[in-house]
Amino acid sequence: MNHFEQAVSRFLDYLRDQKRVSPQTVRAYRTDLSQFSAYLEEQFGAERLPGPEEIDTLTVRGFVARLGRSSLEKSSVARKLSAVRSFLAHAVRDGRMESSPAESISSPKVPRPLPQTMTVDEIFNLLDGIEGDDLAALRDRSILELLYAAGLRVSELVALDQDDLDLHAKMVRVLGKGGKERMVPFGKQAEGSVRLWIERSRTLRARSGSAGALFLNLKGGRLTDRSVRRILNRRLREAAIHARLSPHVLRHSFATHLLGAGADLRAIQELLGHSSLSTTQRYTHVSMDSLMKVYDKAHPRAHRVGKSGEKT
Repeated sequence: MNHFEQAVSRFLDYLRDQKRVSPQTVRAYRTDLSQFSAYLEEQFGAERLPGPEEIDTLTVRGFVARLGRSSLEKSSVARKLSAVRSFLAHAVRDGRMESSPAESISSPKVPRPLPQTMTVDEIFNLLDGIEGDDLAALRDRSILELLYAAGLRVSELVALDQDDLDLHAKMVRVLGKGGKERMVPFGKQAEGSVRLWIERSRTLRARSGSAGALFLNLKGGRLTDRSVRRILNRRLREAAIHARLSPHVLRHSFATHLLGAGADLRAIQELLGHSSLSTTQRYTHVSMDSLMKVYDKAHPRAHRVGKSGEKT
């Protein structure tokens, strides 16, 4: 293992063990830094691959320029630059260099799309449309109820154990990004659905190797992110909601609906586990966009009226 690869390995260990980032995030950083390593090999040769302290600003700029000339989206270029920037910043913290050569390099400006949400009616159609009292229906209903009721990330949901729930108080203990713990309330509908799922899944848990997990597949294993995505899309089809949506849309809808009902932005930030208020403020734009659509559709002076009296 050369000097550069050793530095990457230390950085990934730091992300995994100290920052407590998800395995998916570690894989993404490894992929992006492998691409940076391939660029360095082109420039310096495999035999002279530089360590972090030998990388200068021109080298990083050259890497970004190469990415910019490819067919990559600006968002992908920005993500790869962010990976390199974080890697070099870690080398500075590690005492291997005095300053990062990537500090002065700006990321490509990426238009930030507004979070995708569902309407309140669509949420009700989705949740009320899960019929039946078989195990799959009970589980799917409780999963989607809890995702929407508590605004959870799907990774947070599948990591939940039964001990993380206080059904009497209607509170759930969530381990979020960076190992940050928060307590989130949920409502009566979610409480009833989850309670029924736990009671009816006892036999399944008795033969399971993951008995403590809150949500299981029908073979007794802990449910995965991918399984929750499949569950949501199947239930969307059954509710005649013709869209392929990520489970994250329930989290976005949770925040947008709370904001629309008058909830304080700081309170929503705490519920979502955002470290920065600016992240939560995206939902104000969603609410304003929805508000303007309602205004344009309903207000009698929202449209220009021609001489004939027709709206134009």
